[in-house]
Formats: sequence, C-alpha cells, structure tokens
Amino acid sequence: MIVRKSASELATMAETGALIAEVHEMLRDALEPGMSTADLDRMAEEAIRARGATPSFKGYRGFPGSLCTSVNEQIVHGIPSDDVVLRAGDLIKIDAGSIVDGYHSDSAVTWIVGGPEAAPPAVRDLVARTRAGLWAGILEARAGNRVTDISAAVEALALPHGYGVVREYVGHGVGRALHEDPQVPNYGRAGRGPKLVPGLVIAIEPMFNLGTAETAVLDDDWTVVTGDGQVSAHWEHTVAITEEGPWVLTARSDEPARPLEDLASVPEATLLGVDAQGVR
Repeated sequence: MIVRKSASELATMAETGALIAEVHEMLRDALEPGMSTADLDRMAEEAIRARGATPSFKGYRGFPGSLCTSVNEQIVHGIPSDDVVLRAGDLIKIDAGSIVDGYHSDSAVTWIVGGPEAAPPAVRDLVARTRAGLWAGILEARAGNRVTDISAAVEALALPHGYGVVREYVGHGVGRALHEDPQVPNYGRAGRGPKLVPGLVIAIEPMFNLGTAETAVLDDDWTVVTGDGQVSAHWEHTVAITEEGPWVLTARSDEPARPLEDLASVPEATLLGVDAQGVR
C-alpha cells in the first residue's frame, strides 16, 4: 500500500533527512586511509543519537550496524567491522538512515578513500556517472509521472558506458517504515508503474557495477557483491513528491534540495535535454 504523507509528516521527514545529510558530511570529512568501517559506524551512531534520533538500520531484521559499509566489489549491505581497514583508492559505500519521531530517512554515498586522484579514471567515472544517474532519476520524480520514468532516466546514464545495473536491489517508499511501497527500480521502460502523487516519499538509489550486473550474497547473509569481482558504486536520496517538483529531503550542503529551482547545482551529466523548467 502506498502511503501519502501530510505536510506535517513531510516536515518531520525533512528534519530526519537533514540530520542524516549532516552525518554523511561528517563521515566524508573524517574519512581517511587507516580507518576501519567500524570506526565510521561508531562515529555515525554517536552522532545520530547525540541529535536525539535513532539509527534506522541497527537491529533492522537483525542487522548489527548503524551503517551499511560496502567496500569495492561489495555493492550494498556490508557489515561494519574492525577488521576492514580502508586503503587509499578503495571505494566505500556508506548507506545511512535515522528515525525522528517515528519517521525514517535513507541516503547513500560513494567516496574514494584518499580522494578521487587515488583511483583510476574508470573508477572515478563510475562513481560520477552513478551519482549523475541518481540526479537524472530525481529530476523525473514529479507529480503526474510514473515510477518507471525515474527508472528509465537512471538506466539511461548507465547503458552507454556498459555498466551493469543492479536489479535485485532497488529504491522504495520511505516513511514510518524504512521500506514501503512502491518499489523504484533502476531499469525499465518509462511510463509504467504507479503514478507519482504529492505526498509520496521515495528513496531513489542507483547501483552501477563496472562489470556485470550479476550479484551474489556472502556467507554473512547480508553483504551483496558483484558477480565478477569488479567494483560497484551506490548513491541514494530520500525524495518527496510535491506539487512544485521533487524535494530532496536528504540533500547535503553542496546539493540542491529543490533541483528544479536550482538546476545549476545539479550534476551536469543529468541536464542533457532538460529545459529551464526542468522538463525533458
């Protein structure tokens, strides 16, 4: 069942979205070679709880961490560990969520440990194009469109480069539950699926692999990896559908919360074919 949120509920979701954006910025600024993924997890949980919120992920279906920390060929749902020490050039996917007054936020980033120059051009491009795919999808998250208008826009950023688009793990509704209807795939033909209506809140989260789209799950029953061992990138935002256009509830300080009003701040690769009103 699709649950539409009221104005007051959206205000609460904007609060938890802003909180998790702040946590992501804190982790980005602290990230350096020699840190463990458990270090990041402890920092995030402390920051979330210090702000009066609760980590969305900890204990969810038995998940042990406050973050999902997935490194290199790990796509999503990696478990934080003191034994996983980050090196320059590693790709670290950090997926985080928080609960404020019963409502969730959900947002993921991909950082190159040691900075972009620490990774080869093909990896840098994968990270940038996956992020552009996220924003291409966000620009389609407008009232009157359908779910797969988002899906097709995301996939269109991957296909020209031969990236594998992960199919088993997709976006979803967000609200009082971390995962609500509808599912939001990162692939498919436009014009299908539920209509986007004001008050709907969804997580859009493309996962592009440098190689095949095939995936596997490790013996911990959580960590998802690429089928061919090549690296993967993952970006995610929680987005509300409004009469005025998409509202990115988890936008960080370097990103537009209202992209149709601030197209200049949207990653350039998403803007091909978009006019001044944000319409393709």
